[in-house]
Amino acid sequence: MTALAGTSRCDPSLVEAARGGDTAALVALIAAAQPDIRRYAARTCRAADIDDAVQETLLLLYRRVGTLRAVTSFSAWLFAVARRACLRLLRRATGPSEAPADDVEARLVHLAPEDIRIDLSRAIQSLPDHYREVILLRDIEELSIDEIADVLALTRESVKARIHRARIMIREYLIRD
Repeated sequence: MTALAGTSRCDPSLVEAARGGDTAALVALIAAAQPDIRRYAARTCRAADIDDAVQETLLLLYRRVGTLRAVTSFSAWLFAVARRACLRLLRRATGPSEAPADDVEARLVHLAPEDIRIDLSRAIQSLPDHYREVILLRDIEELSIDEIADVLALTRESVKARIHRARIMIREYLIRD
């Protein structure tokens, strides 16, 4: 998963320039990222979906690179986008009854986006304050673990543990709902 971060083709200055709106840097970033995304999609997607997943990922990169908060999270963000594209294509191809193996995801596939937002909002509101706070900072504000640790005066390990526990609690809330 660190293939992009470890190569000179996608150095942080290139990502930063693309984030800043440099068109040439964005084109170079897309060209550099494409082989790594294709390799990842080949391992993650069905063979018939590889090209579509790569295209969807690159399109999202083109549209959203400016919203990326931390250059260091580029690689993880990009692979998460590719993974979601593969899952979305799998769901579309197999139908909602077969695609997700996970109970929560299986239930959410059938819901309208508004209903998902309401359920997720209720799940987050049901969290104890210290868990809700880290989830909001991480998933809504998109702060890094280090930034959250600084804001809340906690250790990295404490922040990671709270995020993990909060996500488990949200999952349990959505399962029983």
